[in-house]
Amino acid sequence: MLIAALGKLPGIGPRSAERLALHLVQTDTDVVRQLAQALLTARERIQLCRVCGALTERQPCAICDDTRRDAALVCLVERATDILSIEKSGTYHGKFHVLGGKISPLNGVGPEDLRIAELEARFATEPVKEVILALGTDVEGDATGHYLAKRLAAKGVKVSRIAHGLPAGSGLEFADELTLSRALEGRREIQ
Repeated sequence: MLIAALGKLPGIGPRSAERLALHLVQTDTDVVRQLAQALLTARERIQLCRVCGALTERQPCAICDDTRRDAALVCLVERATDILSIEKSGTYHGKFHVLGGKISPLNGVGPEDLRIAELEARFATEPVKEVILALGTDVEGDATGHYLAKRLAAKGVKVSRIAHGLPAGSGLEFADELTLSRALEGRREIQ
């Protein structure tokens, strides 16, 4: 049962799940109790930022609350975890917005299922001049990018896309800091 539960975690295959389970059942009970408590506490405290959709313990998140960041620049990502990848590059100093997925008609995901309206609502309260699309380079990511470019350009916002330094068919979590840094610096406007 423990091996099956651990095997459901991302990146944990059957052998890793077995090793982790064996380690946990042989570890001091207090250590296991601390781990279990840390997991429960994290799950209870971590929530989505009401502004950008990032994972945070406070509202708004530290990035949205940071007045030193460029509020005219918003980097649009698919998932909250993508923010961590871009932040590791150390070259982006604007704000973020989590889309919550990408358009995928085959999976029943349309524009109305994404956080596009929340992004557009930010235009009324923040001085957003440019939205950088940092989506994967797969078919759904490209389709979502083209849809957003047309929709946001109609609102007078410049739309650019990070340069294609990322492997095709891959997500941001697999890119290293240098690749992400170069991709952000080489972004270009979508027309």
